[in-house]
Amino acid sequence: MKAMEMDQKLAINGGDKTVNKAFPWPVYDEEEVNAVAEIVRSGKWGNPDCGDQVAKFENEFAAYCGSKYAITCVNGSVSLRLALIACGVKPGDEIIVPPYTFITTASSVIECNCVPVFVDIDPETYNISPAAIEAAITPRTKAIIPVHFGGLACDMDAIMDIANRYGLKVIEDSAHAHGAEYKGKKLGSIGHVGSFSFQSSKNLTSGEGGIVITDDDELYAMMHSLRNVGRIEGGQWYEHYNPGCNYRITQMQAVLLSNQLKRLEAQTRRRNENGLYLNQLLENIEGITPLQRNESITLHCYHIYIFKYDLAKFGGLPKDSFAEMLAAEGVPSFKGYPQPLYRQPLFQNKNFMCYAIPESADYSQVNCPVAEQACSTDAVWILQHAMLGDREDMDAFAEAIRKIQNAVAA
Repeated sequence: MKAMEMDQKLAINGGDKTVNKAFPWPVYDEEEVNAVAEIVRSGKWGNPDCGDQVAKFENEFAAYCGSKYAITCVNGSVSLRLALIACGVKPGDEIIVPPYTFITTASSVIECNCVPVFVDIDPETYNISPAAIEAAITPRTKAIIPVHFGGLACDMDAIMDIANRYGLKVIEDSAHAHGAEYKGKKLGSIGHVGSFSFQSSKNLTSGEGGIVITDDDELYAMMHSLRNVGRIEGGQWYEHYNPGCNYRITQMQAVLLSNQLKRLEAQTRRRNENGLYLNQLLENIEGITPLQRNESITLHCYHIYIFKYDLAKFGGLPKDSFAEMLAAEGVPSFKGYPQPLYRQPLFQNKNFMCYAIPESADYSQVNCPVAEQACSTDAVWILQHAMLGDREDMDAFAEAIRKIQNAVAA
């Protein structure tokens, strides 16, 4: 490697950036500002009885997803917890989850006094492997939480087949998957419950918030009660039937979400088109492999655009260094998770605190090779707001990768 040539070419060493454009997020205008201002002026900010704007957004989101019901809550972690409790899990039950996801997919299981069982991901999609799910099922298994990672749909036909054969509940973790589709169906609407996050980085956001969707009358009634301090619809204010809590969102969040929802379908289709185009560009760069999407993926929302990086084709440059260089070139990108979830101190130290997790739960020997490799050497992310650019931006992202490859090979 010629250090002088790298100094002249790479932005990390003082050269010009390849991408000189900002990709603002969230996207909003005066419509959102005025909607929130109207709520502020009304003085009706809270949601003591599922206020008008909250119910309006819930109905809109359910209709958008093609589901019968939607119940908002404070965040996408609580939404998973509501779903698990409503599905009837008991202390010590096992819940199958992937290790390549955000911590709350697993920590919400702990908060239900259940045991997360980590199974490996598919090397071509980085989604949970159906074969690994089936191999992990025991008499204590009660549910599966497939994560549509980055907005790429899991193999839901295979997962629902497994669930039906073993009598398991399926809770779709769709925190990355707003608007995405599997065989024409919106993600989150295929399993027994779909869970979404509206945290600030998400494709549909109000800063914080969450929602669950379902077609099941009993699951709906229980989740609705749990998010509203155990009250039931038609009951009295001081009647509490279930051990719920106040997980309600505010009117201001609801009007933000209603206005953001108007933009979602067009934004999703733009991300999908850009993702398909970027796939074509990156497939021509030796050592870069986009994740696989097949004909079942009728709409990909690219909350994260992920590609696999082969350091051997980049002069042995470690992934962390490559990701740092790519970000310096102006591409909104990141190296991804540093380790699978089971390697987090929470699990390695069994720091389960007050939760009734059996002593037999031991993560010291868990090893999911595909997830390990994704974290350590392979996976690089481009973030969702960058996927709202135009084709010229996708060209620039590919050019930034070529620039790094040329520099390190010089």
